[in-house]
Amino acid sequence: MASIHLQPGRPFYFAAYTLPNGQRAFRSTKTRNKRQAEEVARAWAKAARKGRKGVLTPDSARTIIAEGVADAFCVATGDRMPQNTVREWAATWLKMKAIETEPSTHERYQGVVDRFIKFLGAKADRDLVTIQPEVITKLRDEQVEKLSRASANLAVKVLRGLFATALKRGLVTSNPALAVEVLKQRGESNRRPFTVAEVKRLLAAADMEWRGLILFGLYTGQRLGDLAALTWQAIKMGASTQDSEIAFQTQKTGRRMVLPLVAPLFDYVSELPASDSPDAPLFPRAASAASTATLSNQFRQLLVSVGMAEKRPHRSTGKGRNTTRERAEISFHCLRHTATTFLKAAGVSNSMAMDIIGHDSEAISRAYTHFSAEDVRRSVEKLPDVTKE
Repeated sequence: MASIHLQPGRPFYFAAYTLPNGQRAFRSTKTRNKRQAEEVARAWAKAARKGRKGVLTPDSARTIIAEGVADAFCVATGDRMPQNTVREWAATWLKMKAIETEPSTHERYQGVVDRFIKFLGAKADRDLVTIQPEVITKLRDEQVEKLSRASANLAVKVLRGLFATALKRGLVTSNPALAVEVLKQRGESNRRPFTVAEVKRLLAAADMEWRGLILFGLYTGQRLGDLAALTWQAIKMGASTQDSEIAFQTQKTGRRMVLPLVAPLFDYVSELPASDSPDAPLFPRAASAASTATLSNQFRQLLVSVGMAEKRPHRSTGKGRNTTRERAEISFHCLRHTATTFLKAAGVSNSMAMDIIGHDSEAISRAYTHFSAEDVRRSVEKLPDVTKE
């Protein structure tokens, strides 16, 4: 049985209760409010009783503490303390993200959250504050075994965002996912840039549309999905390359990119039949593809046709459709690496290369690095012209 009392010269109520080992404990409740102190003492006593029965677990202890704090908050303020179960908050957070993110990004978030809720089972209906780092660590490790390291790391990053928003709303006092490290990717260093000769071989074998995608990939350093989504509205054609540019927003980061339409891109766009509609796709077949994965497979077929990749055998891996693809040594994404490599080889600074490609970095923040359009143009023009002999 718990009781509370005031001690001479002490401002706060003290709680007295019996520990699981039978000893009597006296602890300050850190409050002058009698009813609030009673709620705190009741929570401590409840945990001690479960301990004596041998049924006190870390999860049950956290639940008791959360309930006790919520009751004390209600007594002190007259208001219900903001609370959400994991399931409730996950649903709320996903609704917010549906507005803020692209459909493909939201779909990835949804998949992570669904797996998280399934992993928790009945614990998903407990208060959000009961989730501790070790729970997310176990989820990460399970994802490695069932799916891949990339999927496991994605789960950690998505949950960091979920709990970060909860922290801002006052639903939790800390972000448990921040204490969980992402795993190093095996073989992530296998990706390499193309050589100039390899790019020329690809251009020679490619049809008109893939030729354009390769050129835009090299001279803008952007992702295949973003290039496939380009419309004529993104292209500003002037009388020459000096007053021509491309402007668009990236799907993955939402970053606004404005890049010069250097000579190889200017020449390519000039050869295309102009569209009357600004919303018409610059690359119609790519825009109508079922997914970016479909385009990636088409590009791999191009690599195979010029002897730069081996044809994949059609055999089952036994991991199912949700497994992340193994990274190839060269892929369309390597044009992004190629652009970065060529820029740095031409003497362009690291921060300028990052600004052009759209890389994010903890070391160099875009908020503190600003470049003029002319600076960017001079840097991109240093890239080798792969359309010339």
